[in-house]
Amino acid sequence: MKNIFNVLVIFFLSFTILIGQSATPNDWYYGSPGEGYNGISMRKAYADFLKDKKTRTVVVAVIDSGIDIEHEDLADNIWINPGEIPNNGIDDDKNGYVDDVHGWNFIGGPDGQNVGVDTYEATRVYGSLKYKYENATVANLTKAQKKEYDIFIRAKETVEKEREKAKSKIIQLELVESKVMTSLNDLEKALEGKSFTQENVENIESSDNQSLTMAKNIAIQYLSTSEVKSIDGIKSVIKSEIAQDKNPAQSKLEMAYNPDFDPRKTIVKDNYADPTEKYYGNNNVEGPDPLHGTHVAGIIGAVRNNNLGMDGVAPNVKLMSIRAVPDGDERDKDVANAIRYAVDNGATVINMSFGKGFGTHKDLVDEAVKYAAKKDVLLVHAAGNSAQDNDVIENFPNATFEKKSGFLCKKRGIAKNWIEVGALSYKDGEDAAAPFSNYGAKGVDLFSPGMKIYSTMPNSEYAQLQGTSMASPVVAGVAATIRSVFPALTAEQVKEVIMSSVTPLTQDVKMPGSKTDKINFSKLSVSGGIVNLEKALLIASKMKGKKKINEVKA
Repeated sequence: MKNIFNVLVIFFLSFTILIGQSATPNDWYYGSPGEGYNGISMRKAYADFLKDKKTRTVVVAVIDSGIDIEHEDLADNIWINPGEIPNNGIDDDKNGYVDDVHGWNFIGGPDGQNVGVDTYEATRVYGSLKYKYENATVANLTKAQKKEYDIFIRAKETVEKEREKAKSKIIQLELVESKVMTSLNDLEKALEGKSFTQENVENIESSDNQSLTMAKNIAIQYLSTSEVKSIDGIKSVIKSEIAQDKNPAQSKLEMAYNPDFDPRKTIVKDNYADPTEKYYGNNNVEGPDPLHGTHVAGIIGAVRNNNLGMDGVAPNVKLMSIRAVPDGDERDKDVANAIRYAVDNGATVINMSFGKGFGTHKDLVDEAVKYAAKKDVLLVHAAGNSAQDNDVIENFPNATFEKKSGFLCKKRGIAKNWIEVGALSYKDGEDAAAPFSNYGAKGVDLFSPGMKIYSTMPNSEYAQLQGTSMASPVVAGVAATIRSVFPALTAEQVKEVIMSSVTPLTQDVKMPGSKTDKINFSKLSVSGGIVNLEKALLIASKMKGKKKINEVKA
């Protein structure tokens, strides 16, 4: 058994979303294609096209987990509601939301509490239909009931599968803990009262004892690299680390995949059954864990050229924080209200880095998307990280409007103010598509950098993260830049510009989710390419806008 400590490290880090630092530069996607990486030509766009260009301020709404609005690289670009007087307890602008200075929190309560962990949509579907179909006789169901029953079965299978995976993870970690504790006990006995030093540990003969060999390796690692200098100390550290690794699995069992768990009732206290209800929540736009939203916000609009951290894509932007995404699946009512809030309060681009496999109340979201279209607002959405074909397996929310009755729906058109974004890798050649990214020749519009993306983190920190969640705000930043320079262009025109200006990739790449199957990159999305800021601006400059706009004053 070679270096069991490293095996433990894999367990300890198995759930982390942070990506270790590597030789890949933090600004790898700023460059142009052909300069070592498939970048978005951001650096060239700023050096050439955007140099000395007049820009208008564009408000971008970030519907997410919350934003650290005091971050050193974000604070100057956080949206401030001009009609609201901070912290006076009055709805000064009479928009229905008291003290919404920087946005709104639709998953907060009137007493200041906030939803952290929530269930997944599959859990809610399973819980809501269980009473109806748990013991149903399929042969006796009507055609409509059979369709609803199929949804119930899919949700049930998802919940049961995930609960079993969580249980298995806990058992696995408990087994690791048991073996490590036993081996450390063996080491303590083998020392026979001698002091716990690296020399004494190395001198213990263990060639025929795997447990003792494992304990020696662990002890030597700690003695040579940490301040822990006792066996009891090592035990304490390892127990603590394993307990932390068990938390996500325990959370899934107790909350995310538990049909009886519902923080909504005790925290938000809205009438969840009323889809028309809009005025609930609170003004805490950071929430208990703004990590995800803060990272997304930085990609779009971290302050440029301030010698801090990194530069956002957009040049003249204000970031509106709308909290609607918990640790779990967002709820359609909150998403719909978040979109409407963003539209009503001046956002012209909305980033939505979230998604789920079930859409219980998609009609609410569809109506909000249509409302955004009427108000000329562009929606940018992450395609998802399940390495699935979105043309075959639905991912919610999406651009397809549906006429809905209960859990059943029929397709009724496509939103023209919506851009669906897949994730591009920092690698080239056959590894160009991020291995986790969803795709779709019809359902995903284009790809954008989504791996090793360096951006802002809570408490004025920075890190690399990955996901279509990171790819979407790159495109939102490009859209905001276009709207900032060419305000006469409509949301549909901005989408047209972005789609027609992609850098095409025509090589065969590994199918996301597979190590062997190949597909031509051009078949992974509608456009067949990756977003390109410089080309988009050049094309936009030749397009006649359909909106009447007053001239920008110097």
